[in-house]
Order: sequence, then structure tokens, then C-alpha cells
Amino acid sequence: MKLAIVGFGQAGGKVLDEFIAFDERTRGSVVRGALAVNTAKADLQGLEHVPADRRVLIGQTRVKGHGVGGDNELGAEIAEEDVGEIQRAVDDVPTHEIDAFLVVAGLGGGTGSGGAPVLAKQLKRVYSEPVYGLGILPGSDEGGLYTLNAARSFQTFVREADNVMVFDNDGWRHGGESLKGGYDAINEELVRRLNVLFSAGEVDRGDAVAESVVDASEIINTLGNGGVSSIGYAVDHVDRGDSGLLSRFSKKKLPDADATNRITSLVRKATLGRLTLPCEVQGVERALIVVAGPPEYLDRKGIERGRTWLEEQTGSMEVRGGDFPMPDEDSVACAVLLSGVTDVPRVKQLQAVAVEAMENLDDLRERSDANLDALLDAGDEELPPLF
Repeated sequence: MKLAIVGFGQAGGKVLDEFIAFDERTRGSVVRGALAVNTAKADLQGLEHVPADRRVLIGQTRVKGHGVGGDNELGAEIAEEDVGEIQRAVDDVPTHEIDAFLVVAGLGGGTGSGGAPVLAKQLKRVYSEPVYGLGILPGSDEGGLYTLNAARSFQTFVREADNVMVFDNDGWRHGGESLKGGYDAINEELVRRLNVLFSAGEVDRGDAVAESVVDASEIINTLGNGGVSSIGYAVDHVDRGDSGLLSRFSKKKLPDADATNRITSLVRKATLGRLTLPCEVQGVERALIVVAGPPEYLDRKGIERGRTWLEEQTGSMEVRGGDFPMPDEDSVACAVLLSGVTDVPRVKQLQAVAVEAMENLDDLRERSDANLDALLDAGDEELPPLF
């Protein structure tokens, strides 16, 4: 699947940067158009792989390149005001070569959480290609403002995009990691999962052809009908020994039972393991399985068994699946896309914290107004000297 990716804000730009780097390292072809948008000049300058002419600084007249300071209402206002400038940059994307747009943003900050829904709405208005979101939830240790931003932005983003894939930072950073090191590792993990998912159906890498092809239309159908999605991932490293190169020519296959069991096991691990957004699998509306790796380790029967198992777990009859041959790899990876998730404890928690934060905010404003009124009432009285 070929994407035009827009990284909105600091977190969105970093994920986009890693996506381009990953494509370069793996000789991939997922990213067909890239654009980084921000209100902070320093964040754009810090990108290493996004070309300079694909970086758009907005809000210069209002914040002069210094960012919005976590104010996502200001971020949304600036995006609305400068959406024409962003649109002109998007117009340079070869839309005839892409299957969809992907707008990536951290939902806790100001620029991305405010601007990403605005851009998603604009892209849907102008283009016929689907517009997906990738929303990154802040960790619970990042403060009440980020939680409040995320709760407000999440609802708007889901409404404006055709589907929003969610990544929850809260469950992915390890204790003792530096902030930068932790988020760099998270971005790489996230992009690895997305790359396996969206690379399906692309046959630019040699002559290897999938036994069960997953094309862009199946990904689009799985993400159809809107809502929220989570992605699972599992990998099994294989010892190809000296046979790796030879097997590409001899078409040597593993014993069927070994390949079948490996794939069905990977499907289970990906589904029941660490999801980008922890959720209850039962009740998921649609799902997609993509298995990638050396052709001799891929097996149609394993994918079919994995699909049957996932249908039983989710209760959905819309479970698609296929494989993606990668002759140069030394591992078999499985990505499972769960679309239309509804039972998500983290989102419920986020909304509850946001409601509490809003109530506290109202209390603070009331106290501030009361203090101001008291000060004004005392205006006619003699005030004590300051010194």
C-alpha cells in the first residue's frame, strides 16, 4: 500500500522521519509522499530524513516559529488559518501514485493534537483517497494538560479521519530510559509494525510472489467504516544457515507442519500480546493478518488457520489475511490489524481524567475570578504599602 504521510507536530514529524529512514534501510516503497508540518521551527530543523522542501512552518505571524506551548486550541486555530499553505504543499504529492493519506500526530501536545483533525477534514474534502490517522497517546506521567489535550483531540480526530490507528505511549516506555532514547525506540517499534502492515501487496522487491496476496483494497476494507484500530505484532527469528540464498533459487520449503505451526503461533502472539492500543479482542468489527518473511517459511495453511482462530476470538466474520515475501529477511513477522475496537480501558481512563481536569480547571477559574472581584471591590479602600 502506497501512502502520503503527513507528520503534524513534533511527535508526528519524528515518526515520519523514522518511517522514511526505515523505508531506506529496507528498500521499501511505502512512503510515496512525505510532509512535516509544525509551528516550531526548531522541531522541523531537527528532522534528519524529511527533505527540507517538504517541511512546512505554519503560524509564523502568531507564534513566530516558537510553537504553541501545548495549547491545542491555538494549534487548531493556526491550522485553520494556514490550511491553504499546507494544501499547497500537499498538492506536490503525486496523488495518482498513492492509495491513502496517513496523518500522524501526538495527541498530547499542542500543534499536532490541534492541527491533525483540521488537516484530516481538509484532505477528505479535497481528495477521494481515504484519510487515516495515527494518533499517539501521551504517557500518564506527562501531566494533566497533555491528558486533557489527548482526550479532546482523540474524539475530534476519530470523527474527521476515516479511521484512527492508536499508539499508547503509556505501555511502551521502560523505566530508566532517557526521554529521547525511550521515544526513539518506541518510534522504531511503531514504524516496524506499520511497515509490515502497509508493505503487503507491494512486489517491487524481486520476483517473490505471495501465496495469498493482500492488496491495498483489503487494507482499505479492513479500515473501512471509521472508528479506532490497534495493531499487534510478533516476530520469530529463523536460522536459515547457508541455505538462505540457495533456497531463493531452489524454492526449498520447510516441512508443512513446521511452517503452519509457526504462523498460527505468531498470529496468536500478535493478537494476545502487546498491542499498540490495549483492548478487548472480543467484539472487534474487522481484522487483517499479514505475515512477512522468507518465501520458504510462508504457508497458506498457517494463515488460514490463523484467520479461523482470529474469527473465533473476535466474533467477526470479516477477517482477512495474506503473506508478504521478503527474501532478504532472517525472520518471520506477523502484523494483526484490529479495526473497530470498542472496549478500550485506556481511552475510558483518558476521558475520566480529562473530565476531572476540566472540573479542576473550572474551579481554578472560579477562584481566580473571585479573587479578582475581591481585589476590585477593595479598590476604594486604602491598600497597605508594598514597601
